[in-house]
Amino acid sequence: MTPVELSRTVLRAVRRAVDDGELSVAVPERVVVAPPGPGGCGEYATGVALQLARPAGRTPQHVAGVLRDRLLRAEGIGDVVITGPGFLNISLRGADASVALVEEILGAGDTPYGHLPAGSREPVLLRGAADVRAFVHLDALARILRAQGHPVRVGFDAPPASEWGVVLGDGAIEGGTEGGSGGAAGGASLEYEQSAGGQEGRPPVPVPVRPVPAPADPLPLGRDAARWALLRPAAHDRPRIGGEHLEQREGNPLFRVRYAHARTRALVRNAADLGFRPVPGPVGVSGTRPLLTALADHPRVLAAAARHRAPDRLARHLVTVADATQPLLPAVLPLGAEKPSAVHRARLALAEAAGTVLADGLSLLGIDAPDHL
Repeated sequence: MTPVELSRTVLRAVRRAVDDGELSVAVPERVVVAPPGPGGCGEYATGVALQLARPAGRTPQHVAGVLRDRLLRAEGIGDVVITGPGFLNISLRGADASVALVEEILGAGDTPYGHLPAGSREPVLLRGAADVRAFVHLDALARILRAQGHPVRVGFDAPPASEWGVVLGDGAIEGGTEGGSGGAAGGASLEYEQSAGGQEGRPPVPVPVRPVPAPADPLPLGRDAARWALLRPAAHDRPRIGGEHLEQREGNPLFRVRYAHARTRALVRNAADLGFRPVPGPVGVSGTRPLLTALADHPRVLAAAARHRAPDRLARHLVTVADATQPLLPAVLPLGAEKPSAVHRARLALAEAAGTVLADGLSLLGIDAPDHL
């Protein structure tokens, strides 16, 4: 339910109360709903009861009680709490699901949110071309597939250049590579070696890794920028290799992702200095629905990236999460003399959940997620 739809719902509650004779007042043309102020709760609040009390000849608390009874029966309304002199604090239905989502992300434990138990899916054999982009794709795919429960072994048509591993990293390849020196020279046949917890007796699913080669040497960009440049475009698209991936500005998607993560970590540190910690709950901030939708979509994106052998899907998803996180961040900490409240703890928990998903996604792409940027 959007703020406009909620405003109309409150207005209908006023009109019905007038039609039923419980309130004797002119129905206003519009009702203003906004994020709750200090001491409020829920996702939205309105002072319409205070507005109508004097012309109705009733106390604001009485008017608020009349409207609350009708709002609780309205579709899409989860709860209505009267606070202060008569403010109606409204929680939308589905807010409980949002709280459960944040709790699930922050309480995932040994198996991160969206991951599956090791060895729970069929084994996969990745085989890459003798190309630097294939090397990075294969490494990222190995990470993503293992996160989705697949035992993975990898091999190459020819031994990869040693500097690729030095500069770009090959953490997911190490210990799971076919061939003596990090590859299978000359296109030799590869034999699958079962990983711990694998599916005994089940042959691996062979997966060729043949992305369009990079048009230039990505190594001068360094590990993180080079990997992002090679992974974010779809495998069939030609990547752009240039200094734009190193720029610390809003136009660089990698910077936005890492900056959003660093901001969430800074908020957790700052909140600790103020004496409060994250506790999932209603956040009371409009505009968080895209973030909640993106966080809820994380397991589906990981599964799709594994199924379609497409790390670019995960990279684009991280940009979506990062951009959806930005509107929340200014509202997390109390302002001025404002005391930390339940909504601040809930907003901090949502920010931490977003940071957790961003860190996990970057890790699966083999890219660092620094706490300071």
